[in-house]
Amino acid sequence: MLDIKSIREDPDAVKERLATRGEDGSVIDHILEIDAERRQLITQVEQLKQERNSISKEIGVRKKNGESADDLLSGMKEKSDRISELDAQTNEVDEKQRQELLSLPNLPHGACPVGTSEADNPEVGCFGEKPTFDFEPKNHVELAESAGWLDFASAADISGSGYVVFNGQGARLERALIQFMLDLHSREHGYREVSPPFLIREAAMYGTGQLPKFREDMYGFEEEGLFLAPTAEVPVTNLFREQILPESDLPQKRVAYTPCFRREAGSAGKETKGLIRMHQFDKVELVRVVHPDTSFDALEELRREAETVLEKLGLHYRTIELCTGDLGFGAAKCYDIEVWAPGSDMYLEVSSCSNFADFQARRMQLRFKDENKKNQFCHTLNGSGTALPRLFVALIESGQQADGSVVLPEVLHPYFGGEVMIPE
Repeated sequence: MLDIKSIREDPDAVKERLATRGEDGSVIDHILEIDAERRQLITQVEQLKQERNSISKEIGVRKKNGESADDLLSGMKEKSDRISELDAQTNEVDEKQRQELLSLPNLPHGACPVGTSEADNPEVGCFGEKPTFDFEPKNHVELAESAGWLDFASAADISGSGYVVFNGQGARLERALIQFMLDLHSREHGYREVSPPFLIREAAMYGTGQLPKFREDMYGFEEEGLFLAPTAEVPVTNLFREQILPESDLPQKRVAYTPCFRREAGSAGKETKGLIRMHQFDKVELVRVVHPDTSFDALEELRREAETVLEKLGLHYRTIELCTGDLGFGAAKCYDIEVWAPGSDMYLEVSSCSNFADFQARRMQLRFKDENKKNQFCHTLNGSGTALPRLFVALIESGQQADGSVVLPEVLHPYFGGEVMIPE
């Protein structure tokens, strides 16, 4: 959520930064109109309360002197009734302003490249080379279905399209990847592992910015006010909701595995083959709560932690920085990490690493007490560390052999018990 004070102080600067995202700046004028109405109502209420207090004091004096105060009592009631009316109006305008602010995206950081679409995203990092084969490589569907590792047909019978059953060695590899990433981030990168609930209250979804904008993408139980987790970012970041942390407790670092559930509304026409776009998928997520002065340095660390996953697995990837027109709703700055899948002949996004600045913290009322005993908003960050099953896709397509087996990277040997995954 943007700071209304910043909007008041320099609306043109806010409009200019929103324009780089392709947003219409007229919404700022509308918010300021609402804000002026709200402040006018507050002024009226405060004036009436002062008048009521004066009347109350005069009533006390008259009663002390044994004089009648009937005329003042009727006037005091009128003031109180009017205050109640204006309070109700103020609450309505407050909520109107809150909804407008909740619907505004974050402002891009000044260092973000300016652009209108993903075509304007610069590549800022790369690791390894695209693997080569002396045979025609298969895509993951051909490779894994023939080996019995993936079963889309049974999943469709159970749940519909956009789901999969992992079988045998496929299920074992999925579990091994999750365990490897949790161990890496908790043991080497200093994150504290948590296992959060998968059902999330509406207030928490508002806190991290999934609501109100992305309601149609969520699987929800409206009658109970609960949603299935679209990403572990939501429950893990909300662990700090409405807290005031000691400055000495920053930074906070958490890692969690959850299944993720998304309707993928509006994604018709996008790549949907096999595992690439699913309604349910696994993900290991990294969350940081940090001091505002360190958040952009923390973003660079977060990016490297996600990249390290792919490097340890020996997978070729590229890292791109999102331009202003391609930023996610809540991000001030973001990197996407894309792994190469040779059988599918494409790069697949497996991680987005974002700094939200104080955008989420304002929505969640997440603060810290600084050295002057003043409450300040924290900065929050999150990144996929990384997402499956696209990682699964890249791994089996990159490690495939002519006979259909898959050579596993060395870091997975302790979890898998061998170098080669043999088809069942």
